[in-house]
Amino acid sequence: MGGSGAYALPSGILGECLSSRRVRTPYGLSNPVHDFHKDGFRYLFLSRHGERGYEKTASYVNYRANVYAAKLLGVERILSWTGPGAISKKYRPGDLVLPDGLLDFTRSRPSTFYENGGIGFIRQHPVFCEALRVAFRAAADKNNSVSRLHSGGVYACTEGPRLETAAEIRFFAMAGANLVGMTLCPEAFLARELEICYAAVAYVTNYAEGVRDLPYRPGDLFEGMLPQKEVSAVEAAKNAIPEIAIAAMASIEKEVRDCPCAVSMERYRKKGIIGSDFRKWVSGSRRGGRPG
Repeated sequence: MGGSGAYALPSGILGECLSSRRVRTPYGLSNPVHDFHKDGFRYLFLSRHGERGYEKTASYVNYRANVYAAKLLGVERILSWTGPGAISKKYRPGDLVLPDGLLDFTRSRPSTFYENGGIGFIRQHPVFCEALRVAFRAAADKNNSVSRLHSGGVYACTEGPRLETAAEIRFFAMAGANLVGMTLCPEAFLARELEICYAAVAYVTNYAEGVRDLPYRPGDLFEGMLPQKEVSAVEAAKNAIPEIAIAAMASIEKEVRDCPCAVSMERYRKKGIIGSDFRKWVSGSRRGGRPG
């Protein structure tokens, strides 16, 4: 799942697009899902914010439709990228980060598939699939375009679309956050509800408010929170993600999933509350929606 900038990747970086479709779900239509082929590996790609530009802000992405569509199409693993701001001074724009912690400060997004069924009370540790994180680290180590990759970090997810105040950033820092963005919640939790492995890679796009004393620059991206001299590093980091992600996914494609993600709903399965058809688990299907 591509985040900010997924609509502006260099030509050919994702490989050959074989087909595209929007999937009808009980939660509405998903974003377009593209079937790609590159270097002998076939995978699905979805741009979270739009196809031609930043058309849909994080607050209004239909996360449920997108994750449900992935499950419907047989997806077992999701690598998601996101472009947060740096709270911790050890990060700088253009760095890649594999977060291992998540703080949810969103307020108005539908955050579960299980609204009416009395299920979904499931553990969220580890919040990101460790097998995916290991695969991405290994692929990144072989990629010469990666200058700085941090393994570990806490991502605070805010509602948006506004950026955070300096006081909020100080609060998030006291809560243990290293990064602040707007897209990983509820996406990560929804994937866990459908037993899909999920991990995120962040490319740092700016300094969070108050982290550095930066002047307000009207008309610039983030109004000055990304110094001009670091713009090229951010673009390079974003463009490096697809190649690494594809290599990481290809490396574990045939591996049997033995992580908690794959059996997160097992307690309900053992009790006979749910069966093998995930479409009967979710509240959307009980509302009479028709998956397509």
